Amino acid sequence: MADWFTADDGTVRLKGSRCTTCGTPYFPRNTLACRNPQCTGPKDGSELAEYLFSTRGRIWSYADARYKPPPPYVSPEPFEPYVVAAVELEVEQMVILGQVVRGLTVDDLAVGMPVELTLGVLYEDEEAEHTVWMWRPVDA
Repeated sequence: MADWFTADDGTVRLKGSRCTTCGTPYFPRNTLACRNPQCTGPKDGSELAEYLFSTRGRIWSYADARYKPPPPYVSPEPFEPYVVAAVELEVEQMVILGQVVRGLTVDDLAVGMPVELTLGVLYEDEEAEHTVWMWRPVDA
């Protein structure tokens, strides 16, 4: 999952691809060919370029995750419930799913609420602290 996002410049950005012919964005990255049936590009993968997604959007839907997901998902021990949100990105107008920062519940969220990307700890082990992108409400 490390190749799905970057925070190299201090800003968390999702990494994907975008068709240089028609502009269709893909997350996660698409390397095969543009899947847009209206695209007039070559359809050999040469039309796809790396793309960094916008960092803000609005909650489209959200849910409580009260049960530990099965492998290969890795979660902290003991398992702690968390919230996931489907967020429609401002620029791309596509919906991306991700965890919400720890400490928030479904009672703290609302459809249409503005959120932004941040980093959060998915789990820790003896070797490292494993981070992932998360959504957090934008301060008004």
